[in-house]
Amino acid sequence: MRMFVRLVFGLFVLKAAVASPRFSRQANLDIYDDPNYDDLNAVETEDPYDYEDGLTIDEPEIETETTTPPDYTFPEEEKPEEEEEEELVLKPQAIPQGSGGSGVLMGPETHKGMPTCLLCTCLGTSVYCDDLRLENVPPLPKETTHFYARYNKITKINKSDFASMNKLKRVDLTANEITSIDGQAFIGLPDLEELIVRQNHLTQLPALPETMTLIDASHNSISWKGIHKEAFKDMTGLLYLYLSDNNIDYIPVPLPHSLRSLHLQRNNIQMMNEDTFCNLNDFNYIRNALEDIRLDGNPINLSKTPQAYVCLPRIPIGNLI
Repeated sequence: MRMFVRLVFGLFVLKAAVASPRFSRQANLDIYDDPNYDDLNAVETEDPYDYEDGLTIDEPEIETETTTPPDYTFPEEEKPEEEEEEELVLKPQAIPQGSGGSGVLMGPETHKGMPTCLLCTCLGTSVYCDDLRLENVPPLPKETTHFYARYNKITKINKSDFASMNKLKRVDLTANEITSIDGQAFIGLPDLEELIVRQNHLTQLPALPETMTLIDASHNSISWKGIHKEAFKDMTGLLYLYLSDNNIDYIPVPLPHSLRSLHLQRNNIQMMNEDTFCNLNDFNYIRNALEDIRLDGNPINLSKTPQAYVCLPRIPIGNLI
């Protein structure tokens, strides 16, 4: 009987717990796969406060008036009157030919009324007057060290052409029509080292200073009479001597020991002495510098003078039969 009473009482308690709202909400939270899961958890809330019915504050009225902006105009400044500039007229200055003039735009007129450094190209201390149909050497700036006047129509070199050009080191007059050079045209130049007068019509080589390192007078008409006796003896720094394609019939000895290259091809050299290059009194003498000797194109048989080459590092190029 007691057992029956306890069972009835338990059922009554269970029924009361199921009917409780707290149990109902917890059951709904455990249903994750329900399609209305979001709707089951939605809680309808009503805002108990109406913000539109809140207190209103009257905004103060701001009176605006139209005001005239201040005048910021300043008095105009007086502009200075422009002075008319006087036009400077550059007049050519008469400078003697070859006297070492300025060589700039104020220089003398040289060719069709043009100054030297306008007609030619002046770069630093070098002056280039190539292929301009010049008939004479133009006046050069005193600072000129290298002068090029190739492929022109210059026919003569005067004594005054390079007067007072104390810094001149190189003169290149290749492929002109030069027939004569004054004997004093180059001898007074203290720094001259290189003279190139190839492809002209020279019959005589001018006197040159002892400072020469390169002489190129190839392709001219120079004969044995056109070279001064012992012309190269005192040129202790001479390295290159080019006299090919002339009418020379002998080797112009004595040659300085500094010489490296001697070109005499296509001349009229027919004989050579055994002491032309070597010292027969000193069999230990070796001429190491002279490595390039060209005698090809001459009517000479090099095999007839074998003792002439014993001091040389190389046998000259030429006919051996």
